This record gives sequence, structure tokens and C-alpha cells, in this order.
Amino acid sequence: MGATMDQMKMINQLRKVQKDLKNEIVEVEAGDGAVVIQITGELKIKKVELDPEKIDFDDIHELERWIENAMRDGYAKAQEIATDKMKPFMGVLGGGLGM
Repeated sequence: MGATMDQMKMINQLRKVQKDLKNEIVEVEAGDGAVVIQITGELKIKKVELDPEKIDFDDIHELERWIENAMRDGYAKAQEIATDKMKPFMGVLGGGLGM
């Protein structure tokens, strides 16, 4: 029964970390602030902002590159945060918690 209590404690800690990741926000920009994207620690897009004063709508390819760059950078940073927070659980999860 001791192992079961340890597992329950670990599951509760894991749930807390997952909840915390919802509140972690990574903000990245591209094009000197023309594109700003916020991504959560759960790797979900929270917000996308475009500054029309900094965008040349005659060069839509530039805007597309900025969005791609911001998305790539934002996801990389958010993944790094998630990985760091989940590290303590990786060995345990690999062994299975019965989840």
C-alpha cells in the first residue's frame, strides 16, 4: 500500500505541474513587434497580435515569415519550459503510473 500512496502523491504533483503549465505564458515577437504571439506551457496559442503600422501588406510573404518565425520560437521556448517542469516525472512516467 506504501507504493500506492507514493503513486497517488506523484499523480497529484503531476496534476499540479500540468495546471501550472496552463498559466505559463511565453511571448515572442518578430518583425520588430509586427507580430506578437503568446503560447502557454501546454503548447496552446493564447494570443496573436499584428501591428498594422509595422506590416507592409504589399509584402505578405514577409508577414508569413514573421508569423512562422514567431510560432517556431514560441513553441521551442514553451516546450523547454514544459520539459523542465516535467523532468522530475520522466523516470516515474517511463515506469508507468497506471494512468
